[in-house]
Amino acid sequence: MRKQTKDLLHLHLIVFIYGFTAILGRLISLDAIELVWYRMLIAFLSLGIILFFSQQSIRLSKGALLKMLLVGFVVAIHWITFFHAIKISTISVALGCLASTTLFTSILEPIIVKRTISFLEIIIGLLIIIGLYTIFQFETHYLAGIITGVSSAFFASLFTVLNKRLIAHHHPVVISFYEMSGGLIAITLYLWLNGILNEGLVIPNAWDWLYLILLGVVCTAYAYMASVRVMQSLSAYTVVLTINLEPIYGIIMAFLLFGETERMSGGFYIGALIILGSVLLFPIIRQIRINQQKANMLNS
Repeated sequence: MRKQTKDLLHLHLIVFIYGFTAILGRLISLDAIELVWYRMLIAFLSLGIILFFSQQSIRLSKGALLKMLLVGFVVAIHWITFFHAIKISTISVALGCLASTTLFTSILEPIIVKRTISFLEIIIGLLIIIGLYTIFQFETHYLAGIITGVSSAFFASLFTVLNKRLIAHHHPVVISFYEMSGGLIAITLYLWLNGILNEGLVIPNAWDWLYLILLGVVCTAYAYMASVRVMQSLSAYTVVLTINLEPIYGIIMAFLLFGETERMSGGFYIGALIILGSVLLFPIIRQIRINQQKANMLNS
């Protein structure tokens, strides 16, 4: 029991770190593409060092390698759109829209994994759409940021669903290492084809380097490995419910650190509350239904 309590507190720390990612995105002066390039480079090097000292084999079949590299490309798009949404709107808008990942997962998972569509997921999805519509109605001046944030949520859902299959057959650190490689290669090719590499990447200043190292090492390499470790003792329900708190932690931190620039209209908070409430309600209702089904089986 003591270990579960310790791991639960650890999980909340990890979710807090995930929420802090948005804060760092606001603090770093680089544009979204170069920011993600540096983040993936630092995470790639960090994970490579971890794999080297742990002596974990990184050999894969060509098919598995190609899949991980392609998923890394999806991760890169998710991060670029997420940080770009922050740059052109606010942290609160980006995180509020990111909470709609659950909606896209309810659509993509049955298609990719080929499972039946859940009625509960449809209801939660409709509530999230209502929440997004409410935000659109009251924050029209952040329209570009909202669209970019929702796009980021779609790609977050896509790489999460694709990763489910990979995690079942491969070590999570190995997956992350190759996904960082895939994203890094994709962004580098983009920068090269657009002539940005010829002109030279923007060299981060001292503060940017500090924030980038925190982003790449703590918020990416460490947070991912730690989240996998706590899953060994905590139920999937507990993990999902806790991770869904990320936008709440992030929005609170943004308001405390940036004050008035993160203050939104009342309509935004109503829409965000509908989305976050739906996301938090989903695993609770699902767990209740699972418990009822188990009870019915025992009584039958």
